Amino acid sequence: MAALTLASVARAQNPPDASQVQVKVVPVAAGVYMLEGMGGNIGLSVGTDDAFIIDDQYAPMTPRIKAAIATVTAKPVRFVVNTHWHGDHTGGNEAMAGSGAIVFAHENVRRRMSSEQFMAAFNSRIPASPRGALPVVTFSDTISFYINDDSVRTFHVANAHTDGDAIMFFRKANVAHMGDTFFNGMYPFIDVSTGGSVAGMIAAANRALEMSNAGTRFIPGHGPVTTRADLVRYRDMLVTVRRRVQPLVVQGRTLRQVLAAKPLADLDAQWGNGFMKPEQFLSIVYESLSRTRGRGARR
Repeated sequence: MAALTLASVARAQNPPDASQVQVKVVPVAAGVYMLEGMGGNIGLSVGTDDAFIIDDQYAPMTPRIKAAIATVTAKPVRFVVNTHWHGDHTGGNEAMAGSGAIVFAHENVRRRMSSEQFMAAFNSRIPASPRGALPVVTFSDTISFYINDDSVRTFHVANAHTDGDAIMFFRKANVAHMGDTFFNGMYPFIDVSTGGSVAGMIAAANRALEMSNAGTRFIPGHGPVTTRADLVRYRDMLVTVRRRVQPLVVQGRTLRQVLAAKPLADLDAQWGNGFMKPEQFLSIVYESLSRTRGRGARR
């Protein structure tokens, strides 16, 4: 599993030391791989055309990522698609663009990267990205790529992990890259301060499930490559979390009271051993549902 810490998300412009990190190339389907390193999982498509990647981790990782890509193709990276704005998914943009790649993302990703952002969950201000790191092509809803003998449909999911998330589906390979709408096997980080929400995370999982089948392989933003069944379990966990916490919010309970009630105690052993610890995750869920009080239970 790719290493991930609170600091690694919050300090996107000052990532941990990458010198000892090895990039692992994981075959997913014919012509599709996942790259694990430091930060969000990278999707890689290779074939008759040039290399195509989804996300690019931190800037210091770029030489190692390029070396890993070179183990499966000699062709250059032509396209980079960012699944959202966080630095552990976009930090390599500037170097990749400098090597000739074209960077694509949802329009909110460019907007977020263009100015200082505040991540309330970590009380951290993230500086604007360099001009050379900004996506040069943006989309509002969907965009498709026809590359390496496959068609890759990319679509925006609103207010999920952030307000600029994209899910990508390789039709021929039957692979979906979920970005950080999917933290496989663990509680997710939901960046409420930049538009994320519990309802949006559930909706994103449902949309991916609707377009998949039993043979679809899923690349999560963090965690190992997995199956549709694991995405179903993750979605069901989020639905259960909302069902338990929403009434407490509607009743006007304070965060302290909700934390003391431990409404997710039986889930914590399975889901609370990853990036987000139980109290951190519950606090974020409380914040998300408080912002949508009276509306969160509708989806």
